[in-house]
Amino acid sequence: MNTRPQALVIGGARRVGRAIATALTHAQCDVTFTYNHSEQDARETLAMLRAAGGTHDSARLELSDLAAMPVAAAKLAATRPRWDIIVFSASTYSAEPLAEITSAQLQTDMAVNVLSPILITQAFAPLMNSSVIPSGASIIAMLDIHALGRPRNGYLSYATSKAALAEMVQSLAKELAPMVRVNGVAPGVVAWPENGAESAAAMQEQYLKRVPLGRAGTPQDAAEVVRWLALDASYVTGQIIRVDGGRWLT
Repeated sequence: MNTRPQALVIGGARRVGRAIATALTHAQCDVTFTYNHSEQDARETLAMLRAAGGTHDSARLELSDLAAMPVAAAKLAATRPRWDIIVFSASTYSAEPLAEITSAQLQTDMAVNVLSPILITQAFAPLMNSSVIPSGASIIAMLDIHALGRPRNGYLSYATSKAALAEMVQSLAKELAPMVRVNGVAPGVVAWPENGAESAAAMQEQYLKRVPLGRAGTPQDAAEVVRWLALDASYVTGQIIRVDGGRWLT
């Protein structure tokens, strides 16, 4: 019997997801991660994880296709006889004022950010009841401090979907207890967007003026909290941990 925790990272090929997959690998977990369009990043991440030892894999998963998700999730769940950790790291992220939001954008944000995670959990939950982790299996969702009651203008569709994901965390924490713990990690800035207004140095400098620690975080900062929740936080469920350098206080 494989006694290493079996972990799934949804959206683990790059940026914060890659840091999470790496942190779990270094904590002696076997990691499967999913990706969508980032094939080259996925190959590089998989090679890096396998070089660290253990049994690791990757799979392409289209989170916006809700009709196909039940079958796709069941197929992915069946690749291992047991699952100990699921991390929902994949996300859409874009800014549109109310007047420019389309029904297609609303549907995509909801499908990727919360509805597919629910369907994936539905498929995986029966395989999480015999976890090798002493405190039981763990589900962790990556949230956003600005979708927890501190909204920013222009992010209505994205923030609404992430707020729904926060509700999923707390609802599943009750429904899956005591065998599975469910928590969330809500970063402020741990990886700046690669394009758009927030990729500009001037806007980043303005944002950091409201961060008490005076700097952006790193993907590793968020990944370490995920690792702690999954493997060490044995009496923590239904919680959302902010990783924001104190930004919530301002």
